[in-house]
Amino acid sequence: MCPNCRAFISTSDRVCPYCDMQLGPKAIELRRAQDGVGMPSPHSTSIIILTINIALYVAMTVASMKEGGASLMGFPGQVLVEFGAKYTPSILGDGEWWRLVTAGFLHNGIFHILMNSWVLFDLIAEVEAFYGTSRLLVAYVASTITGFLLSLIVSPGALSVGASAPCFGLIGIMLAVGLRRDNPLAQSVRAYYKRWAIYGVIFSFVNIGGLRIDIAAHIGGLAGGFLVGLVAGLPGHPQSVGERIWRIAAALSVGVTALSFFLDFRQMMRA
Repeated sequence: MCPNCRAFISTSDRVCPYCDMQLGPKAIELRRAQDGVGMPSPHSTSIIILTINIALYVAMTVASMKEGGASLMGFPGQVLVEFGAKYTPSILGDGEWWRLVTAGFLHNGIFHILMNSWVLFDLIAEVEAFYGTSRLLVAYVASTITGFLLSLIVSPGALSVGASAPCFGLIGIMLAVGLRRDNPLAQSVRAYYKRWAIYGVIFSFVNIGGLRIDIAAHIGGLAGGFLVGLVAGLPGHPQSVGERIWRIAAALSVGVTALSFFLDFRQMMRA
């Protein structure tokens, strides 16, 4: 009997044919096979993303110290722009589209990065446990782009950075859990993350420590993550065509991110 939907299944089934839940002692091996050889485990993915964020934060701190403007509460605007913040004149005027990606890995102040890191560490592991690494990576990058794209439209004059957009994107994809095949587990997960979304939106209106919060980026990220979850659904058999497509989409997401930072670094060197 499937522990998720309680349907009667064969002892040889490793994926429930009714609710697509992975089953049995080989579930971990199936998850790894689904996401490709060498793909990181849930906490490894969290650590990799957080390490990138922290490394960029340290680099920004060093750059700010050289300009004499280092502060625990934030960096000079010029440093944020140099490292790839969402900056409308550069995006629309100079065609620097990659800022819609790089902005999601930057933070402005110690409180900013600590808060987002704490949330990301939990969210990344939970999303990966439900959706696998491939869908997680697609949702992370897609919600970063949709978040800062909406910010660009709604708040074109704001200089914006932060992983809050992908944070809300991960909440969004969890709100889409099991919409195609409803069950008690999916209902409880959605109820739990509805509270996350409500608390997050409320928090978006609270100004703590002088930190300006980009509400549009939060809403855009939430919408982007939800749409990815709606399209993706929960993982199926690891060797199916659909799963192979998602692995390709994940590789493209990583490639777009790497290209974005390469272009930003090249632009920084030219300045």
